[in-house]
Amino acid sequence: MVQETTQPQAKKQAKSLTHHNHERIDQYYWMRDDSRTDAEVLDHLRAENAYCEAQMAPHQALKTQLFEEMKGRIVKDDSSVPAKDGNYWYVSEVNGDDEYAKHFRATDEALSDKTLLLDVNQLAAGNEFYDIGDITVSPNEQLLAYSEDLDGRRIYTLKFLDLQSNTYLEDTLENTEGQVVWANDNKTVFYVKKDQQTLLGFQVYRHVLGTPQADDVLVYEEHDRQFYMGLGKSRDESAIFIYLAATETSDQLMLNANNPSGEFTSLLPREEGHEYGLEKFGEHVYIVSNKNAKNFKLVRASVESAADPSQWQELVAHREHVLIEGLELFDSHFVVTEREQGQIRFVVHDYQGQSYHLNFDDACYFATIGNNPEPSADFIRIQYSSMTTPNTVYDCDLTTGKKTLKKQQQVLGDFHPEHYHSERLHIRVRDGESVPVSLVYRKDKFQQDGSNPLLQYGYGSYGITIDPNFSSQILSLLDRGFVYAIAHIRGSEMLGREWYEQGKKAHKQNTFNDFIDVTKALVEQGYGSKDKVFASGGSAGGLLMGAIANQAPELYLGIGCHVPFLDVLTTMLDESIPLTTNEYDEWGNPNNEADYQTILAYSPYDNIKAQAYPNILVTTGLHDSQVQYWEPMKWVAKLREYKTDDNLLLFKTDMDSGHGGASGRFKSLHERALEMAFFIALLGK
Repeated sequence: MVQETTQPQAKKQAKSLTHHNHERIDQYYWMRDDSRTDAEVLDHLRAENAYCEAQMAPHQALKTQLFEEMKGRIVKDDSSVPAKDGNYWYVSEVNGDDEYAKHFRATDEALSDKTLLLDVNQLAAGNEFYDIGDITVSPNEQLLAYSEDLDGRRIYTLKFLDLQSNTYLEDTLENTEGQVVWANDNKTVFYVKKDQQTLLGFQVYRHVLGTPQADDVLVYEEHDRQFYMGLGKSRDESAIFIYLAATETSDQLMLNANNPSGEFTSLLPREEGHEYGLEKFGEHVYIVSNKNAKNFKLVRASVESAADPSQWQELVAHREHVLIEGLELFDSHFVVTEREQGQIRFVVHDYQGQSYHLNFDDACYFATIGNNPEPSADFIRIQYSSMTTPNTVYDCDLTTGKKTLKKQQQVLGDFHPEHYHSERLHIRVRDGESVPVSLVYRKDKFQQDGSNPLLQYGYGSYGITIDPNFSSQILSLLDRGFVYAIAHIRGSEMLGREWYEQGKKAHKQNTFNDFIDVTKALVEQGYGSKDKVFASGGSAGGLLMGAIANQAPELYLGIGCHVPFLDVLTTMLDESIPLTTNEYDEWGNPNNEADYQTILAYSPYDNIKAQAYPNILVTTGLHDSQVQYWEPMKWVAKLREYKTDDNLLLFKTDMDSGHGGASGRFKSLHERALEMAFFIALLGK
């Protein structure tokens, strides 16, 4: 790659940051601009974009080819499987080159009288970014509420549509979290309002249609800013819930949906360390709880006795090696989502104590419970895929387990599942633990002799598990001989709750060690060439990328680092930054000296040093509300100052998007094509 422009050089302006008698000098603190209007900051970001574009210009044809390949696999005219909710069947469709879906409903499954509810393409017209947060129809099925975000900051405006006249109501609710829940009177809604500084949802308001937002009533405010807040409705439609979740503690409040002017009350007392999810169904509440059950148990109680654990009836006991992940309730059965040895499964129970497993064929796969609005249904809708099986929708008979195929994702072009092979490995790492790895490759392009390029992906935070699902985009790498691997490192819940706890706070270094040791083992076992190894991660996975770049740069030819959390210590010391206080139970609170030292030891920004680094591509969004743009901006500037190599360091900022990147089903492919072109081009250097 010939450098056609000069690397942008950022000015240095020392700022002293002192905590616990330890001083850090941050030369690039000036890059933070909460208003995103500072001309010097914006000019520097544009200079970085121009430099990135110039460096990748020789590979524009490759990037275009990759984009067209990925786009060419997508069916232009596609639709969801209709789902019955109340008196209607709901479906979404995409057509032609439309970036967004149209939403319809009909009175029968054949959609013979299909009526358009929303055309998101029309709503998004004229906006560089557009996202629908929630679409909810009133209980009487005559009104529709939806929320929209125009800049990627995840601050949503609620709007209301009369479906009988297809006209908008005057009601517009600003500065919301995006969720809206209807009371059963069809005129009252509840929504969460955001703190403008931290972007944290912390207040629940009640709004009566036809009244100004200024008259809305505050019905609940959460004063502990470690909690995220959400809203929902019970399975039996009789209750409205406020969900409160910190990293290690849950709380849930309930209101009678038939009495919207009443008060929300807690069914269980808030207890530090108690995580649970509660669902109301008829006369009972069902609770998935970690009380004396690290991997959770399922219990049932009456509404009146829910607060007394001695009154709980155990339906599914805690097991040391089985994690309970979810619950879906039906009139005739309930279905529990479990994970054992990293693999998801569904266990169908009747209310008389009998149960069976729903079985699938692949060695490793991803499956999740789909859209099941009707508890009276005699089937459960499941979405299923593997690294070689496109997304598939089944309706599974609750009594027999028989699966009915409703739809499988069509992949256009020369795709044949039998050309690809997926494996699940277990790799022993430095402290003796065994880390699961899911990988896939094209059979006729692979020799287990250490000659193939290898792309390893990881995340490893918040207990989020990255399952081995299907990606038509990855085919562009597999068809060029890449092996693609997902390292299920500690910090996820792949192997249960303990797997998560061993990758957070004081144990965070395990996450990085696991990823590095998996890379070494895959090379040693011949899955990849030691000179052709790439790594990629985003958000907290971007922190992982920053850490491995500092700790094991010699292992990687190239790294993709997306919307990355890199300046961990500075961010976690600043409670004005969105999400900081919510994260103390994940990373630790650096106002405590022990946590400060733990974070200082791995924080990517603080551990940049004079050494050779891999080729690195960094991407972010100017309006990112999760990880602020200045974190990667500062990191890149400091890397340019310290690194001793001539490898590429490219930084691209989408000036219109937020944490989720570009909106739309095709536009976002440009970002993926950029990373793929970056990696493939490096093989030809």
